[in-house]
Order: sequence, then C-alpha cells, then structure tokens
Amino acid sequence: MKKINFKSFAPHILAVLLFVIITMGYLWPLLEGKRLSQSDITQFKGMSKEIVDYRESTGKEALWTNRMFGGMPAYQISVVYSSNLIKYIDRIFHLWLPHPAGLVFFYFIGFYILLLVFRVDPKLSIIGACGFAFSSFFFIILVAGHNSQSSAIGYMPPVLAGIILCFRGKYILGGALTALFLALELNANHVQMTYYLMLTVVILGIAEFIGKYRDKKIKEFFKAIIVMVVALVLALGTNITNLWSTYEYGKYTTRGKSELTNNMANKTSGLDRDYATDWSYGKWETFTLLIPNYMGGGSENLGTNSNTYKALIEKGYPKAQAEKAVKGLPTYWGAQPFTSGPVYAGAVMCFLFILGLFIVKGKYKWWLLSATILSFFLAWGRNMMWFTNIFFDYVPGYNKFRSVSFTLVIAELCIPILAMLALGKLFDKNVLKEVKLKALKYSSIITISLIVVFGLIGSMFFNYVVDKDNEYVTRGYFPDWFLTALQSDRPGLMVADSIRSLIFILITAILLWLLTIDKIKNKTIVIIAIIALVIIDMWTVNKRYLNSDNFVASSKVKTPYTPTEADLMIMQDKTIDYRVYNLTVSPFNDAGTSYFHNSIGGYHGAKLKRYQELIENQISKNNMNVLNMLNTRYFIVPDSLRNPVAQRNPKALGNVWFVNEYKLVANADSELTALSSFNPATTAIIDKRFETSVSKYQNTFDSASVIKLESYQPNNLIYKSKTAKDQLAVFSEIYYDKGWNVYVDGKIAPYFRANYVLRSMIVPAGEHKIEWKFEPSVYYTGEKVSLAFNILLILMVVGGVFMELRNSRKKLNEAAVKPKSS
Repeated sequence: MKKINFKSFAPHILAVLLFVIITMGYLWPLLEGKRLSQSDITQFKGMSKEIVDYRESTGKEALWTNRMFGGMPAYQISVVYSSNLIKYIDRIFHLWLPHPAGLVFFYFIGFYILLLVFRVDPKLSIIGACGFAFSSFFFIILVAGHNSQSSAIGYMPPVLAGIILCFRGKYILGGALTALFLALELNANHVQMTYYLMLTVVILGIAEFIGKYRDKKIKEFFKAIIVMVVALVLALGTNITNLWSTYEYGKYTTRGKSELTNNMANKTSGLDRDYATDWSYGKWETFTLLIPNYMGGGSENLGTNSNTYKALIEKGYPKAQAEKAVKGLPTYWGAQPFTSGPVYAGAVMCFLFILGLFIVKGKYKWWLLSATILSFFLAWGRNMMWFTNIFFDYVPGYNKFRSVSFTLVIAELCIPILAMLALGKLFDKNVLKEVKLKALKYSSIITISLIVVFGLIGSMFFNYVVDKDNEYVTRGYFPDWFLTALQSDRPGLMVADSIRSLIFILITAILLWLLTIDKIKNKTIVIIAIIALVIIDMWTVNKRYLNSDNFVASSKVKTPYTPTEADLMIMQDKTIDYRVYNLTVSPFNDAGTSYFHNSIGGYHGAKLKRYQELIENQISKNNMNVLNMLNTRYFIVPDSLRNPVAQRNPKALGNVWFVNEYKLVANADSELTALSSFNPATTAIIDKRFETSVSKYQNTFDSASVIKLESYQPNNLIYKSKTAKDQLAVFSEIYYDKGWNVYVDGKIAPYFRANYVLRSMIVPAGEHKIEWKFEPSVYYTGEKVSLAFNILLILMVVGGVFMELRNSRKKLNEAAVKPKSS
C-alpha cells in the first residue's frame, strides 16, 4: 500500500501559517489584550441586554424582548439555536483566534480553498487569497461591527468551491463540501450576502449549462444539480429554526408588504424603493475599485500639506489644533448619503482581472465578467433605476434588502478569481509567449488609460461639491471659508490615489513582462514580489479605516454603556414594565436606552412594519395619546446645558386598562388615521377584520373592575383581573400572533389587535389569572428538525471525505502496480 505523501501538504500548511501571521500582524493590538471597538456590536449589547440576562438567569431562550420598539421577536437579535451543531465547526475554521482575527483569517483560507479547486498553483493561490481578503469593504464592515456579514462573505468562496467540484463530476466530495459550507454560510445569518452568492451561482449555472450542452454532457450537468439540491436541503435543514422563524417574522417587518395604500408607486412587496436605494453607488464611483479615493474616500486625514490645514493656520489657529482639525473630515463627495470608505478591490487585482479578459478562455471568464457587470448595475440602484426596478418587481426576494451598493461584494469575489486564473495562464509554459505578451500589452494599455483619462485628466472636470456640503454650513458645522478649503482638497485625494494605483500597476506589469521575455528566470521571485505588492497596496488603504485607533480596552467592549443621571433616576422606579422615550439621542437609531430600560425606540434593521408606520405617522408627530397608550412613563430630554434629565409622564396608561367603548374601522389606513384623534383611555380602535372577536361584547364597562400586572418576564406576563362583568381590555404590549398566546386560568383564550399595534381581549367576569406566553411553534418544531439534519449533515461530510480519501488511495495503489510500458 502506498503511503500518504505528507510533503504534499507542506505548501498548504505554510499558507495557513502565513495567513495567521498576516492576520495577527494587521490586528496586532489584539496581542496586547485590546479589542476592536465596533459600533454595531455596541448597539447589539444594548438591544440584546434583556435577552442575555434572561438566558444567564434561567438557561432558556426568551425569544422576545420588550427593550426595543415596545417589543419584538428576538430571532434577529440574539437567540442561541442549541440544535445547530455546525456552529462548533465554524469555530474550528476560525482557529479560535480572538475576534475579529478569526473572521479575517477565514477571508484568506476560504478563498485559498476556492483557488485550489480551480487548480491554481498554491503559491499563486496565496496571492489571490491576499487580494480577496484585503478588499477594503471587508475591513470597513468589521469596524462597523457587521460580523454576520463578514462571516457570510468569508464562506462565499468555499461554497463556490464545492459547487464547482460538483460540476466537475466530483459528486461525493463536492456535495459534502457544498452542504457543509452552505450550512455555515446560512449559519452566519446574513441573508443579503447569501442572496448575492445565489445570484453569482445562478450565473455560474447558466455558464455550466451552456458548456455542458455544447460538449453533449447535459446528463452530467443535471447530476450535479441533483447533488447540489441534496446539499441545499441539508444546509437548509441544519439552519431551519433560524430560517423558518426569519421567514415567518420577515413578512411582518419593514421587509414585508405594507397594508397601507398611500404612496403605492414607491412601495414593493418588500422595502419601499426610496428606502432600499438610499445607498446607491454612483456610476463614476465604481472607479473606487481601482482608485480608492476616487470619490474622496470616507472621512480622511488631510495632513499638514492640505489647503484646509493652511486655511486654519491663516485664520490664526494653533498648529496642534489645526493638525487635529484636519483629521476625519468629510472628504467624500459621491452619490451616497455618506460612506465609511470606498469599495477598493486593489490596483494589482484590477489589472490582473483585465489581463484575464484577454488571456483566459472559456466559461469561467464569461461567468466572472457577467457577474461583475451585474454587480455594477445593481449597485448603481437609483442611478440606474430602470434596471433596479426590473429586479425589484420581477426577481423574487430582491426587494427585501437595503443598501444596494452591497452588491459590489460580487465584484470583490469575482475580480480576484479571474485575476488568479490570468496569472496562472501567464505562468503556464503551454501558453505561447506571443499570446502572453499580447495580453499584457492590451491589459496594461487599458488599465493605465483608465487611470490617466478618468483619474488624472478627469479630475479637472468634477466640481467636488455635494448637497450635504450646504448642510455643514447651514447647521453651523463649518464656516464658508473652511468648507471652500475642504472642497479644494478633494481633487488632490483623487489625483494622489490615481498616481498611487498607477505605480502599483506599472511595477506589476513590468515584473510580468520581464518574466515573460525570460529576463527574470525565477518565478518564485516574481510571485513573492507580487504578494508583497498586493499586501502593501491593500494593507495601507485598509489602515485608513481599521487601525490601532479602533482598538480599546477589553473592559470597554464588555460594558459599553454607562448610565446617565437620568438613567439612574428612572431605574429607582421598581414598578413592573414601563417604557422610556429618549429624546437626547436619535431614538429610533439607538440601543443605548435599551441597555437600561424598556424603550419605545431602539436600533434594528427589521423592526415590525406596523410599528415603523406608527413611528412615521404618529410618534414622530409627538402624538401624546399614542405615547400614553405605549405606557411611556418617562421622557429623557436635554436640560439647558444639554445634559440628559428624566421627566415623568403622569398620563401614561400603564400595562393594561379597560376601555368604555370600541370603534370599528375599515382597514389599516383608517386604523392608523383614527389614532390621530382618539382617547386611548376610553376607546379602542379595532380593524373590522376582528369584528367577530367583539361581536358578542355588550360594552358593559365597569369602573370598579381591576386588572394588574403581577409578574414580568420578557416572554411571560401574568395579570390578575377582578370584574363584575365582561370587560374589553387593551394591553400595552405589541401584537404579534405568530407566537403569543393568552391563557385564562390555564386555558387558551382568543385575543385580537387594537390601536394598530397593541393586543386586546375580552376579559371574562370574575377573578382570573391571565397569562401571556410567547411560544412560537417555529422555534420548538424547528429545533427538533434542525438537530436531525445536523446529525445527517455531519455523517454525510465525514462519509464523503472518507470515500474520497479511499478512492484516491485506490487510484494511487492501482498506479503503483500498473506495469510500465516498454
């Protein structure tokens, strides 16, 4: 029996070590015990506080929280799906490195696996892995705290690797890897990134179908599809609890269809068009893939050579103050409302991508080019609205996602793949030298011309002014002279980075040309040089956005919020379950208040649709009747010195109350409008669809009736009632019938919606225990199904790898005993 050649693993072991060194070298503050400060994770700490506290005290999942927007499911906040065993495999792939090093490491290793499947040399695969991993967007989202998005992006390449193996006829190994990595992709829980991966796979499938059809191998295509369908089912099954609950909940969130009929031209079956396309990439802005500061970057540090610095000095500002003032200025002048930084794919990678258009032949080139162009068109959003509308109206699921500029992740995936296929051809001895030189010539001319024409010469034809500049002046952020100086610095950023990209491309082109004409004999030297160029190019750009300044003491990350005097005063109120409205922050983009109190505001991208409509139509207009029905007992407002102070609202209606009467309305429009002029203490507004729920109620209001909240848990509320007659009760609890059940003395009872977002029921006469329980069947049923699929998936992966190793060893043994031909 032929032994396994462990030396063949050496290049891969060295690659892994190199990726760890690069990762920890970039994130070196982690070695000092510091942690990355991430704004969204800080918000997460606030929004998940009640859920985490409940888990730690009971060992169970709350599945609901009342800390945000009056109350909402916890599915997209913080839920532990204990049946999903593959989360332990995720930790293995991240090598248990400190956060976010594990995510960055897998950027590298995931793409390295994909290139190996493409049969790219391991040394060249290291270049590609560096080019992919250092895409600026991937580091910018880490600063923001988009960890699930980062994880989903990291798993995109290995999912593609498994799919490509399937199309190549490696059904067992390909199916096992597709199932595993797709399960991990779904486990990352960023549906938007998974959706963009799906678009990429669809285009790949079309390319494969055309290729197989031409080669008369259509049966092999459908065999691969069947294997992938099985892998998909396994991946979905392992994550069924989260996916099912998200699907169910999604229909009632801002991602779902509104029942309101106003402004129908702007509405879709998902997000409104305006809202979904807020972050649309400008057409010219697409050049940031090649030139990072083409649109001014994000908030850049201009330095002491800038016009802004000189203007400050001329106005008499001390040097130290001027140096501080020119840091983090809004240099961005693109089409988006603002941005944290550009989508930069690397000058070297872009050059090699264009090289691939000339030297790479076949289906993969057309797949990668088509997917890249599609990502451009979709990223332009409202700047190419006719195309965007096609996807909003006819492509299932597309209108559920915001920030269309995120589609550029497809380009960031495809560009380094084609770049490395091109480099592989350039290093291939079987490719004619004339073909290589011709491809190098054309790609160099095109790339350099793009930079010179649109970066250097083109810089003279923009005015570098955006609408937001006027806002800086009118709000008193900047004086006119300061803004003028800032605008005059923007062209310099474009020109400087154009020259920068030009230098990297020229050096790369010259190296490859010298190698091709045999002036450089050692390929390893060129490979090392290109690795260095890619890392230097992209590392230095990323350091503009993720650097040592973004790291803080670990204690600050663990406990990100400190209570104000207003918070401390409110927390002295030990009454069960009331709400707070914090007007010292942007209340509906803030989770800090939720860290300490049940808030009518919050921070989340998928709040309930009806609550968002209540915000837009009533709360934002300071309708006190609505605020009272939401049991808003405290307002946090600024005092004369802008310090937060707490004010008690004596008219807050409490947790529950009986009303004198109800008013039936025709539909959602009428229901929302009726809230503008009603007294919630005496009247309940009820949609006509719930008419049968109140048809037998006789309006027998009894002022002596009592109902009171006795016990509070986020998913379990116990009330005691004492009434002489049946009473109509309105609970200041958010209506969500996909999980909430009410029990009267242990027996389930009916309830319905009132006042657009609240729960209501007929409380029977007598003394009763009324208990609300959140017990969504999607969670409890889903967990059982998920466990079964997890076990099946693990067995399939282990079996698939075992069979592949056995088949490989069998082939090696057959080759060893095969007689040599004379």
